[in-house]
Amino acid sequence: MTIHLDDEHEQILDELAQEFGGRSSAICQALRFLAADREKRDDLRSFVRAWNAEAGPLDEDAVAAMAERYGL
Repeated sequence: MTIHLDDEHEQILDELAQEFGGRSSAICQALRFLAADREKRDDLRSFVRAWNAEAGPLDEDAVAAMAERYGL
């Protein structure tokens, strides 16, 4: 497999390679992180769908109230 990287990404990969034991290991770790992130997003999407099916979607006033309450 061939991966084409620009200079900036080459530099990032070289830095990560030092931490993860080589360029290949750094790329493998990045793929694991991406897969885990995708799984979390899929789980959250499923949760929100189930929540909306059970309780209905939140309205803008409820979101604003929660944002104010939690300082978001």
